[in-house]
Amino acid sequence: MYDNGKGVPQDYAEAVKWYRLAAEQSYAAAQNNLGVMYYDGEGVPQDYAEAVKWYRRAAGQGYAAAQYNLGLKYHNGEGVPQDYVRAHMWLNLAASRYPATVKEDREEAARDRDRVARLLSPEALARAQRMAREWRPAEADAE
Repeated sequence: MYDNGKGVPQDYAEAVKWYRLAAEQSYAAAQNNLGVMYYDGEGVPQDYAEAVKWYRRAAGQGYAAAQYNLGLKYHNGEGVPQDYVRAHMWLNLAASRYPATVKEDREEAARDRDRVARLLSPEALARAQRMAREWRPAEADAE
């Protein structure tokens, strides 16, 4: 509510406080939102590496929006070294895990995944696809 100013005055620092409390209790949506706050520098100093840390925690639980965000960070090399194979893997996971109720997000993830696929050699693409197939939530923090 503080993030969006709904029912209360917008206050990014207060939003960060509440997101962090929930994120530290492993609530994936809050982890993703905290990552967004660090990425955008809202309520905290902008810090791509810290954003990636929180995206990774949520992505590790199978949270599609965080998987999408993490894929974009690997594509752009923001907070992590640029890695198109990992970018494709995370975008592929996001495209397959967004619920049917968020069709636009699913389609956007698929478009971005396909855009990254064009940057990969056939061998690298096969590796990215294998990584996505073999990925399990418990392995996400082992990157």
